[in-house]
Amino acid sequence: MQSLGILRITLVLAAFTAGMQAQWVDHPTPGTPRTKDGKADLSAPAPKTGDGKPDLSGLWQAEHATIPELRRLLEGGVNGLGEDLPSKYFIDILADFKPEDSPALPATAEALRKNMNAMGGSPITKCLPAGVPWVDAFPSPFKMIQTPGMIAILYEADNSFRQIFLDGRKLPEDPVPSWAGYSTGRWDRDSLVVESNGFNDRGWLDAMGHIHSDAMRVTERFHRLDFGHMEVEVTVNDPKAYSKPFTVKINENLLPDTNILEYICLENEHDVPHLK
Repeated sequence: MQSLGILRITLVLAAFTAGMQAQWVDHPTPGTPRTKDGKADLSAPAPKTGDGKPDLSGLWQAEHATIPELRRLLEGGVNGLGEDLPSKYFIDILADFKPEDSPALPATAEALRKNMNAMGGSPITKCLPAGVPWVDAFPSPFKMIQTPGMIAILYEADNSFRQIFLDGRKLPEDPVPSWAGYSTGRWDRDSLVVESNGFNDRGWLDAMGHIHSDAMRVTERFHRLDFGHMEVEVTVNDPKAYSKPFTVKINENLLPDTNILEYICLENEHDVPHLK
């Protein structure tokens, strides 16, 4: 990775994670199973809703990569990554691919090269939304609120939100493009399968700068393994930008007894003028 690309990713992470701390620390969350010492029992069975469906409600955050993984992805060290270390897929959604096996089409690879050398080119350095599926891997919390007909996701990042409709509606055929797209979900035994379309072509898939087109379709499978752990399998299908669909699995960890905090990117923002 070129040095400018490393610096740009470092700036993205440092700017994004600065000051992002949860609030109401140690305020007990009702319904949380406890060990004998009163701590949340994260290995307890996954909860169910009143109608027997898996309950995905809670405050979640992507599991961070190991230091060796981060050193492999960020040549030159991992200083400046902010308070919370990121998932490897936050940095590079194609981290599991060898360079010669990358599904990126030539135009996508060229866009990546330019983005890696563009200071401040990322949407989030400009206080724009991260979009789906990048936000699944962010080093910041998100809160899932589940009802029978819809799941709302509140992201601490930029106070953004997302709606996943469970009422049987179809995805729009001619949607107005947006950052988060349009999402519908269905239950497949103990997994929630979410299909999303209608994305604009301004978002990135990771901090490195992999792009997507307005033809992208994303499939996510949310599976709560136990009370404190959830796996999100993400498949990106974008024939305009990638030669074939690809899939990553992001591990999410529950953050018990706390809540999300308001975060306004543009408040007292001074970085962007120096990145141009």
